Amino acid sequence: MTRASDIMHPGAECIREHETLAAAARIMRERHVGALPICGENDKLLGIVTDRDIVLRCVAEGRDPAQVTAGELALGRPMTVEADEDCEQVLRVMEQYQVRRLPVINHPEHKLVGMISEADIARGLPQSRLAEFVAAVTAEQPPKKEALQA
Repeated sequence: MTRASDIMHPGAECIREHETLAAAARIMRERHVGALPICGENDKLLGIVTDRDIVLRCVAEGRDPAQVTAGELALGRPMTVEADEDCEQVLRVMEQYQVRRLPVINHPEHKLVGMISEADIARGLPQSRLAEFVAAVTAEQPPKKEALQA
């Protein structure tokens, strides 16, 4: 049985909620990633900021990424999976909530230990299951409200 820890990118590093989006963009460029978890006090996971968030929710609105903080873009608590979760459960969560990146936490500390992206999923799925996954995640429908409140 393949687990989330088997396919995740280990060692995901948070951007702090008070750091700017310009700092987040620099980190993304340096690490060749498209998203960073946003962490607050005691490494509590507050959200995820993506390169797309920076463009659409900051730059396109005429805001200055050197002034806007990562915490300002954190909307609700992000969906997560535990490191020992079965990969089929990971797929179900990503498909149901139409998320392309999923933080992985350990149990019982609930600390961030990695991230799973669509690319991580693609490397381990058979072609038929991959097509089904991509269709579900990219469907033209808004995510379920529970995702924003979970």
